[in-house]
Amino acid sequence: MASTTSTQVNKKSNNEKTTSFTSVKTLTESPNFNSIPSSYTYTTNPNDENEIVVDPDDENDPIPVIDYSHLVIGTPDQRNKTIHDIRKACEEWGFFMLVNHFVSKSLLEKMVDQVFGFFNLREEEKQVYAGKEVMDPIRYGTSFNVSGDRILFWRDFIKIVVRPEFHSLDKPAGFRDTSAEYSRRTWKLGRELLKGISESLGLEVNYIDRTMNLESGLQMLAANLYPPCPQPELAMGMPPHSDHGLLNLLIQNGVSGLQVLHNGKWINVCSTPNCFLVLVSDHLEIMSNGKYKSVVHRAAVSNGATRMSLATVIAPSLDTVVEPASELLDNESNPAAYVGMKHIDYMELQRSNQLYGKSVLNKVKI
Repeated sequence: MASTTSTQVNKKSNNEKTTSFTSVKTLTESPNFNSIPSSYTYTTNPNDENEIVVDPDDENDPIPVIDYSHLVIGTPDQRNKTIHDIRKACEEWGFFMLVNHFVSKSLLEKMVDQVFGFFNLREEEKQVYAGKEVMDPIRYGTSFNVSGDRILFWRDFIKIVVRPEFHSLDKPAGFRDTSAEYSRRTWKLGRELLKGISESLGLEVNYIDRTMNLESGLQMLAANLYPPCPQPELAMGMPPHSDHGLLNLLIQNGVSGLQVLHNGKWINVCSTPNCFLVLVSDHLEIMSNGKYKSVVHRAAVSNGATRMSLATVIAPSLDTVVEPASELLDNESNPAAYVGMKHIDYMELQRSNQLYGKSVLNKVKI
C-alpha cells in the first residue's frame, strides 16, 4: 500500500488523438471506449509457473478457515485448537478466511455501500482528496504511483487514516458515522487476532500489542475500485505484492478478483459473504523473523462486473522500530534475518520503489 499522485494520465484513443483522464472509472465512461490504452498492457513471463491459476478446490490443501468466536469466547480446547490453526495458516499460507467475527452483516453491507457512494461522486468532488504524500490523511488516486509506474494498473483508490487520529470523507452523507463504527470494530478484531498470533509464536499474549505500540498504532481504510475492463487478459488491477503493516483485513463486494500465491501457484479466492480475508503483512514477517510469511497477492480484473475491495490495515505506530522479536532469536541457530526500521521509513521506502512481489521487504533482509 503506497502513495500516488493526482497527475492526469495521458492515453491515445483508437484514432490516436491524445486525451487525458484522472481515473480508470472516468476512462471506462468515456464515449466509444472499447479497448484499453497501451499504457495499461501488463505482460507476464509465459514460462513462469506462478502464472498457473487454480481454483481453491484442492481437498488436501484448502484455504484455511479460522473461527474467531473460538478464539475469544470458546472453551480452552477450542481456543488452543484455534491458536494451532492460526499458526499453521500463518506458516503455510500467510492468509486465512475469518468467520464468526462479530462484525454485523448489516455494517459490512453499509460500509460497502458508502464506499461505492464515494466512487460514484463526480470526478471533481473526488479530486478534492487527491494527495501526493505517503501520510496524507486522505488520498484519492489511480494506479499505484502514476508518476513512476511503467505500466498503469486498472484501479482507483481512496485511502483514509482512521487511527491514531480519525479522519473521514465529507461525502457521501453518512460516511463518517459508518466508517467510525466500522473502524472501531475492525481495530478490536485485529488486536484480538494479534493476541492469538502472539501466543501461536510462543510469546506472551500481549507481546505484539505492546512491542508494536498498538495503543498509538496506525489503522487505515484502503478501498480499491476495479471497473469492468474490455480486455481483462491484458490488464492487472494490482500487481503481485505484499503489504506493509501487521495484518490486512479485507472484504469484497461479492465480485471475486483476489489471487494469493501459494506453493508456486496463484489461487483464486472466492468472495465469501460475511467473511474477512486476513492477509499476513510485512511487519509480522519481520517481527516473527520470517517464521510467518507475508502473503504475495494480486488483483485480477474482469469484463463483466465492477469489483470493490476494502482493506483495513492494522499496523504499528509510525515511530515504532519494527525488528525481529529477541525472544525468537538465537545467535547461532536463528539469528536476526531483518534489520530494524521505523514503520514510517518503511512506508516511504515502499512509496519510492516499484511495486512487485516482496521487493520492499527484500531491502531489509540481512
